[in-house]
Amino acid sequence: MNEKNREEKDSLGSRELPAEAYYGIQTSRALENFPVSGLKAHPFFVRAYVLIKKAAAGTHETLSLLDAETAHAVITAADEVLSGRFADQFVVDVFQAGAGTSFNMNVNEVLANRALEILGDRKGNYQRVSPNDHVNKSQSTNDTFPTAMHIASVMLLRELLPTLSGLARALREKGDEFAGIIKSGRTHLQDAVPVTLGQEFTAYAKAVEKAADRLQRNEEALRELSIGGSATGTGLNVPAGYREGMIRRLSELTGIPFRPAEDLREAMQSRSAMTSLSSTLRNLAVELTRIANDLRLLSSGPRTGLAEIRLPAVQPGSSIMPGKVNPVMAECLNMICYQVIGHDHVVTMAAQAGQMELNVMMPVMIHNLLSSMEILKNYLPLFTEKCVEGITANPERCRAYFEGSVGLATILNTHIGYLAAAELAKESEKTGVSVRELILKKNLLSAEELDRILDPDRITGQGGA
Repeated sequence: MNEKNREEKDSLGSRELPAEAYYGIQTSRALENFPVSGLKAHPFFVRAYVLIKKAAAGTHETLSLLDAETAHAVITAADEVLSGRFADQFVVDVFQAGAGTSFNMNVNEVLANRALEILGDRKGNYQRVSPNDHVNKSQSTNDTFPTAMHIASVMLLRELLPTLSGLARALREKGDEFAGIIKSGRTHLQDAVPVTLGQEFTAYAKAVEKAADRLQRNEEALRELSIGGSATGTGLNVPAGYREGMIRRLSELTGIPFRPAEDLREAMQSRSAMTSLSSTLRNLAVELTRIANDLRLLSSGPRTGLAEIRLPAVQPGSSIMPGKVNPVMAECLNMICYQVIGHDHVVTMAAQAGQMELNVMMPVMIHNLLSSMEILKNYLPLFTEKCVEGITANPERCRAYFEGSVGLATILNTHIGYLAAAELAKESEKTGVSVRELILKKNLLSAEELDRILDPDRITGQGGA
């Protein structure tokens, strides 16, 4: 061993570590065992775990179970990490030992070694500050990992929700802007009765608002924490007052009103709050990708598609076709949504793999959940700004499709009868002559009667009773 390295020992033997490393031997073993993806824990998950360690040090000091000097050193180390320092020391791959022991020890070791430095001691002197006996005191990976999952999920969910509000607001504003633009509705991708372009966009806004509301309701279950359950939910080796103190401190540190789990054993066994959040994210992705698909279809063209709307041109679309502009922002949203839907399947499979007192697949669950929220949070403001806010209508094209639609025949059912209307629709489709022209040509209705019947406000439900 030289000055560039230090030696640490555990129950399996000894290892040399870089002298500058704040992680320790158990993290080193995890690096050797799981060099899988190069993906590290989400910053919010690191933050959540460090908050747990900070709260634990303070709680143990209050309970006179940890001396003030050690507690303050651990708290100071935690505060430094929370401020952004030592981010490069949380090195364990997201695909790691089941239940997350490797990551828990990564956090314990970093905080212990930094606390040692704060106390003027050397890294690795775990007799003075131990990753297990001090930083992890009264804790198990089995109760801290799911607690961190819930904390991180609430924190990131609270950042995602405003991006959905912004998107819904932009869609609703477009709905107002396009309120007077009549167009042909379409079902089965075939002509149907008329709607307004504004109605389509306000419906998109409502879909996003409802998806956001469903997401927000997940927070209630996520605010329930399993901390204090120890290894199997029995609270083994957990001192009186610890659980209550942890809930209180975590609530104060985060500003989130957490509460203790009603049944610690259930909270250790089941990851239902995670699957609920994941499935709601999947449902959101389904809504968003449906809307993106509609925007792509409505803007198709410019000459040979529907071309009822125009999406903002944000970059050239082809390396070989000059002048081509593609709906890239909507396409990107599609891909993000597909990824979120895939993440949900991983979470579902991991959740059902829980056995007896514990689900050991938690690391892959939280990685996929936080990844889903992260990519949505990052992209939705861009999609809102670079796509939705710049959408313009092509009212002439919309009107032409409306007037030429065989769906107009449906409106005439109560005036000329279903069979006569059906014959008009068939003739219009066969001859290319509009339904309106055929009615006038056959003297079935006067122009004045037809104008009244086909009044855009009346037929789209905007004119009142």
